[in-house]
Amino acid sequence: MSIIVGWAFAVLVVLSMPIAFALLGGAAIALIVEGRPLAVIMQRLYTPTQSFPMLAIPFFILAGSLMMSGRIGDHLIAFAKLVIGRVRGGMGQVSILGSVMFGGVSGSAVADASALGNALIPVQVKEGYPPAFAAAINASSATISLLIPPSIPLILFGLVTSTSIIDLFVAGIIPGLMLGAGLLGACWLTAVRRGLPPSPLLGGFSVWRGQALKALPALVMPVFVIGTLRFGVATPTEVSVMAVAYALFIGSVVYRDLDPKTILRALTETAVMTGAVLLIIMASSVVQWILTLEQVPQTLTDWIVGNLDKAWMVILAMNIIMLIVGTVLDLPAAMLLLGPLFIGIAQAIGLDPVQLGLMMVINLAIGLYTPPVGTTLFISATIARTTIGKVVVELWPFYLVSVLVLVLVSYVPALTIY
Repeated sequence: MSIIVGWAFAVLVVLSMPIAFALLGGAAIALIVEGRPLAVIMQRLYTPTQSFPMLAIPFFILAGSLMMSGRIGDHLIAFAKLVIGRVRGGMGQVSILGSVMFGGVSGSAVADASALGNALIPVQVKEGYPPAFAAAINASSATISLLIPPSIPLILFGLVTSTSIIDLFVAGIIPGLMLGAGLLGACWLTAVRRGLPPSPLLGGFSVWRGQALKALPALVMPVFVIGTLRFGVATPTEVSVMAVAYALFIGSVVYRDLDPKTILRALTETAVMTGAVLLIIMASSVVQWILTLEQVPQTLTDWIVGNLDKAWMVILAMNIIMLIVGTVLDLPAAMLLLGPLFIGIAQAIGLDPVQLGLMMVINLAIGLYTPPVGTTLFISATIARTTIGKVVVELWPFYLVSVLVLVLVSYVPALTIY
């Protein structure tokens, strides 16, 4: 039955059917062929929605939407320009540092790619950046937000593998900062080679202090989330609700740019994004039930552990599989399908689930700016008005940095286990 699901799903994806519906279609075809009742699908669709921790997803999405609806993006970009704009290729560096800061607000690579890309790519092109290079910076740096808490993919991994979301959030900080630092270095080297100019923020100390104060409320968000979780003040779901309250307070009282129309737009965006993610979660649960019924995870674990006698070889094999899958599947679907399959393998070789979660997020993040289904790649290329091929050529230094961070996270447990 699992083989039928796989082939049916592949055919439906090739026919351009949305991932969630392809999963459901593949499961339905398998059940029909095996003579099982289709009522099973309705039962399995309902089961994953009955999860209190899952409420963290829409609330963190809403908090990010509220924070990004006003002028906060402008303040974060100006602060990034203040910090890093004076170095060679400063506007490109602003895009990367901005992604680090935006990551603590939105938790979504797609949202960051769109917001930062629309704000910075036109400016970078005016300063002499090749459009493809500007798009490459934006496409790769937007994925930093998947590691900096609050991260929606880390929440998904925690839910599907019963791994502590708090531990995942804390573990994502160092790899996220490492990725940001590596991308900054790659951007600087390319800027020096091409003679791209710095972009310092003009003004004296009063201007710098004022801009830092304006950006401070947004910069506090990830500190607030991690601090509250780390000291056991609240659960991730409770913290997500507190984050929404914080975003409403900051937007209404501090920045004073939240009005009913803006709040309604944020609620609409949250409903759409939550619906898309939840539909994939529900569809994936049906496929996971079929795989579990046929003991596919256990069979896969036994085969890999039996044929690859070294732990480092098993980790390498998992990384290769995740890299390939990440290029052809949307991140939520890939996370939900691979998580239950690989958690058993990780336990068999003594790999910590938190470390596996970070490995999976980095792998699938690379897929977001890799053809043929690179979401941030397509967004950035569209904003820059250039071709995908040209952007991919400019991406090679950023691919190298990302793979290096992936290798370190995969083979140095100290980076993710505290």
